Amino acid sequence: MTDWLNIAGRKVIVTGGSSGIGASIVAELLESGVQVANFDLREGQQQHENLTFFATDISSREQVEANVAKVEEQFGTVDGLVNNAGINVPRLLVDAKEPHGEFELSDAIFDKIFAINQKGLFLMSQAVARIMVGNKRGVIINMSSESGIEGSEGQSAYAATKAAVNSYTRSWAKELGKQGVRVVGIAPGIMEETGLRTIEYETALAYTRGITVDDLRKNYSKTTTIPLGRSGKLSEVADLVCYYLSDRASYITGVTTNVAGGKTRG
Repeated sequence: MTDWLNIAGRKVIVTGGSSGIGASIVAELLESGVQVANFDLREGQQQHENLTFFATDISSREQVEANVAKVEEQFGTVDGLVNNAGINVPRLLVDAKEPHGEFELSDAIFDKIFAINQKGLFLMSQAVARIMVGNKRGVIINMSSESGIEGSEGQSAYAATKAAVNSYTRSWAKELGKQGVRVVGIAPGIMEETGLRTIEYETALAYTRGITVDDLRKNYSKTTTIPLGRSGKLSEVADLVCYYLSDRASYITGVTTNVAGGKTRG
């Protein structure tokens, strides 16, 4: 069978590749013959001769620059970057029932979300783009979210960071395109279970929406707002990542593509 995408041998960094969507992306890249560097706080369960783990806090410039340099030394170059790492801590702007309480947005939670989702993405992109600009080629893929376009009740800080990611994608595509580097975004909608829904997350999100955790879990299976009538598969996000990394997508840059089954507010 012909390798239509022809990405075997590419050197790609994936942030947050140990779990969830990131793990699915890593798995599909490995299946395609890509050499992958996983930047995460903890190593995942995947083991492969073409997979190297780098313990990295992407909000630390020192760690990011040191580990990107190690990847370039070991791999010889970096062809692609998938900015997948992100965190989401549901909080209300104002909690009318309990002002300044646990589920009201605080400076600490705000700073934590922005440090990973926005600053970390900036630090990774800058470090890798220096290599790509020198090579006059490369692809940066920014993982956004449907909430970055529509907003999300109880998740305003998270949604704001993803809206910023969309702007980075458009702006950096304009800057780096002159150097042969493409920048694209992917915005997943309602996806299948990733294994990242902790009871702490569910409790906080349910509280911000005035429902119970049981009600929240029932809503996971509701697909009435999705024209295709189902949740997305993690592999469908990974498929698009592989396509964007390939030369088949060589004239696509500066756009963010929804992988959301047609879901909108309209």
